[in-house]
Amino acid sequence: MNRNKIPQFVGRLITAIIVLGITAFFTPGFTASSIWMVALAVLLLTVFDFVISTFTALFTHPIVKGIIGFVLCSITLYVVQYVVTGYGISWIAALLGALVYAIVDYMLPAEEDAGKHIHHAAV
Repeated sequence: MNRNKIPQFVGRLITAIIVLGITAFFTPGFTASSIWMVALAVLLLTVFDFVISTFTALFTHPIVKGIIGFVLCSITLYVVQYVVTGYGISWIAALLGALVYAIVDYMLPAEEDAGKHIHHAAV
């Protein structure tokens, strides 16, 4: 990642944390005891997203990006509760939270680098 992209990455990461925090607040069955729990969930979402986009060509089409982002986000939101104390979510809340998160993430601009899609901050 070059220096020009670091501020953009940090900005997208902070935006993702805020979006997931708001989603947790408004989604029934989704609790996070602190912003650090939300930040950890966003970090895990970002890592999963980066690994998948780096090693596959799944994010080449916007519709596919949305579908895969939704599925990954749902699974990650649910699994994080087993890793982090103070974070809890039901399956329905994970689906609702992922839907909100995927819609907002879809609206955030992604970068194009030499024709290859690069998606930085979480689903």
